[in-house]
Amino acid sequence: MSGSLGKIAKGTTIAFAGMLIFNFFEFITRVIIARYTTQGDYGAYSIGLALLSFFVFLSCLGLQAGVPRCIAYFIGKRENEKVAGVILSSLQLSTVTGIFLFALVFVSSGILTDIFHLEQTIIVELFAIAIPFLVVIEMLASIFTGFGNIDARVYFRDSLMSILKGFGIILAVILGFGFIGIIYAYLFSIIAAAAIFTIYAAKKLSIDKLKGKLIRKKLIYFSTPLLITFLSTIVITRTDTLMLGYFKTSDIVGLYNTASPIAQLLPIFLTSLSFIFIPISSQLYSKNLIGEMRRNYIILTKWVAAATLPFFFIIFLFPDAVLNIIFGSPYVEASDALRILAIGALVQVLTGPNALILVVVGKTKLNMVDDLIGAVANVVLNLFLIPIMGIIGAAIASTVSLSIINILKSAQIFWMHKINPFTFNFIKPLIASTLFVYIIYMLIRSTFNTSITIWMLLLFFVFFSVLYGACMILTKSFDKEDILMLKEIKKVLIQMYQI
Repeated sequence: MSGSLGKIAKGTTIAFAGMLIFNFFEFITRVIIARYTTQGDYGAYSIGLALLSFFVFLSCLGLQAGVPRCIAYFIGKRENEKVAGVILSSLQLSTVTGIFLFALVFVSSGILTDIFHLEQTIIVELFAIAIPFLVVIEMLASIFTGFGNIDARVYFRDSLMSILKGFGIILAVILGFGFIGIIYAYLFSIIAAAAIFTIYAAKKLSIDKLKGKLIRKKLIYFSTPLLITFLSTIVITRTDTLMLGYFKTSDIVGLYNTASPIAQLLPIFLTSLSFIFIPISSQLYSKNLIGEMRRNYIILTKWVAAATLPFFFIIFLFPDAVLNIIFGSPYVEASDALRILAIGALVQVLTGPNALILVVVGKTKLNMVDDLIGAVANVVLNLFLIPIMGIIGAAIASTVSLSIINILKSAQIFWMHKINPFTFNFIKPLIASTLFVYIIYMLIRSTFNTSITIWMLLLFFVFFSVLYGACMILTKSFDKEDILMLKEIKKVLIQMYQI
């Protein structure tokens, strides 16, 4: 138990550092574009990004989730030839598909421009060129993850690409290149990161020396449900943007896409956990250590929730202040949408890595069905609600569909393996801290008549974090594994500081 939990703690800490860098620069680029271009331009950028995400995930064929599981599983079985086969087959399949979809989108750029009411065809064309390069980055990151090597993902996918994007866009703004110049900077940063990552991978993996039987059919068979799952996720996270672009205007898309990325930051701890959770849990499952896998799930979900709740309280209680400070007063109108989206993100966090458990135990088809149900619900709700309620309808559609998916997955893993994160030690501090925070919020609202500043938000965040920790102590909610987690995280932080 201590061995696997220690590895997960170390891997999650490293992955979180990478995700923090990735999300920071992604978020900063959004803020810069929103502040230094028009609301319509920012909406057009959001639409292009949504299209890029959809076609990149389609190009990966679900392999970015299937490959880490397969590599880790075959390593556990000591079948090295199959590991090589997975690497070669996945790279071939994803690269060919990425090039094909690039050509398709590029040729269809005029049609897509008209559908989403964009002003210039070149926006779609530039995002289309990025497709195969981003596919390479995603697939190489997933291969290294399968070996438990989170560092490569952090260095190249999360850090290098994000830093290049951030500085490229900042430079484009400073030099006055305009909105199209910003998109060019975005494209060149992806190309440069893909080239550098490819050179590193070729040397590290000795790809030219890999010998293994190609298992393309088996990989596709295993990963097709995961592809549908990923596409369903994209539908849930991006359909609101695309449908707002279709039914409304790019200005409305720009408004909504100030609330959406803020809410999407909430599951960052859960996402960083997923990169190492799959390979570790896959090895445990291959050795039939279900009890250890179950306990890891419970403890890690509790820690993810503890880290996320202070951020949720700030976003949910003070959405107008958060939007005003980050994007400016014109975007405060999206406050109600931000609150609704934050609830959906919190449901995802509180139910833990349920989808990953389904992948680990080989129930990818069940995972696919859950996500399809959520995707269909999302599309139907968006179709009905967006024309009537605009961005509020889009936010409701996303939150309801996310909740449906996570409730289904959690019910299934409980039915199969009795995995349930809602222990008393998880629920007690959750309820206690929420009650205290609500009381404090009512006092704040009745005391402060002035607008909330950034320093006040930071003070509230520190206070909410300390309050949750105090509630864990007062309700005696610490498990022995919690102490182990703290020690492992401390070790990793000390090592990172020394480096």
